[in-house]
Amino acid sequence: MVDPELGHNGTSMAGTGWVGSWMAAQQPVWDEHFPFPVGLPSVLENVTIRQFARLSLGGRRLRVVLSNTYGSVPVTVRAASVARAHGPDSAVETTPLVVTFAGEPSVTISPGNDRISDPVALPLSPLSTVAMSLYLPDTVRPQSFHWDGRSTALIGEGQQTDRAAFPVVTTTETRFLLSRILVEAPEHQGCVVAFGDSITDGNGVPVNTETRWPDFLAARLQTGRVSVLNTGISGNRLLRDGMGQSGLTRFSGDVLSHPGVRTVIVLLGINDIGMPGTPLAPDDPTVSAGELIAGYQQLITQAHDHGIRIIGATLLPFEGALSDTPFAGFWSPAKEQVRQDVNHWIRTAQAFDAVVDFDRLLCDPARSFRLHPVSDSGDHLHPGPEGYRRMADGVPMRDLLSE
Repeated sequence: MVDPELGHNGTSMAGTGWVGSWMAAQQPVWDEHFPFPVGLPSVLENVTIRQFARLSLGGRRLRVVLSNTYGSVPVTVRAASVARAHGPDSAVETTPLVVTFAGEPSVTISPGNDRISDPVALPLSPLSTVAMSLYLPDTVRPQSFHWDGRSTALIGEGQQTDRAAFPVVTTTETRFLLSRILVEAPEHQGCVVAFGDSITDGNGVPVNTETRWPDFLAARLQTGRVSVLNTGISGNRLLRDGMGQSGLTRFSGDVLSHPGVRTVIVLLGINDIGMPGTPLAPDDPTVSAGELIAGYQQLITQAHDHGIRIIGATLLPFEGALSDTPFAGFWSPAKEQVRQDVNHWIRTAQAFDAVVDFDRLLCDPARSFRLHPVSDSGDHLHPGPEGYRRMADGVPMRDLLSE
């Protein structure tokens, strides 16, 4: 049954005042042979998982979306609740409110699908944090998740959704089931989507600090009543699947399907260049600038077909990236030349509606192939909080929201 306030894809129709305020892009869980651990228990049973999310835009009511996008079996949530929170702690600021789905406290999410909740009356200011608690009564083997959540989730035994605090058995920094939060904000001016990889997902910042560049951008946009959706996936590539489906594949679901999207900022491609020949993609062929450019042109066409403004971001410097890790070889002079060619096209081709030059904003003037030490998290690939702040401050508002 389709909710009268929502479209067939579970998102709000124009003019209702519902808009996405937070998101965690979904990806398939990988197997034990992948170089990175999953970071989530392989089995969840009779547990409550409490996840924290900082919204971008506030509103008078909210709805949550639970996703089983890559699951092969149904997942049942017996009870759910939401509360305001100060941050990632076992205690919440307000009494948890029951979240229902089509009037029922329990919901089963079939494979490959989402379920959206009924509205919950919980007035929230911009940049508020909410705690979402889900009780999983049956054995669940996670198959769909968001790996690099940059936020501590709490897992406790039994049904704990109605409690302000509960004994914690374990924690995780991944996201499970919770994929989107919408708010009812009748005067909102739409949303901006940040589409990218780990540099958008926030790798390089301390957990629970909300210091990714989309976080800083969300704070800048509050006076304009514009939300920001972070659809970054760490390790993501534009052209090939791996850590998440390729950017070309997921662009439709993670960008085009959202209500009220005005602009998308694309920062994706450094993993296409760097991963081949490393343990992350040992057998993949090298990628040329021409292949990446063709991929960007596909995104541009799709965005314009949906009336969405698309901003291209230059790829950041990465000389020395991961050099002291098993992934040494991520950077090479040949790979650097591909980055240079791609950035030249982004700057000069006038294919995007606008360009934000993150490369020039964050490079070291003394060695332009490297991140400036002030902006570098230390691994020479990901910025730290100061670098992310500079990125957000460097996005011109006139380009971001122009008609």
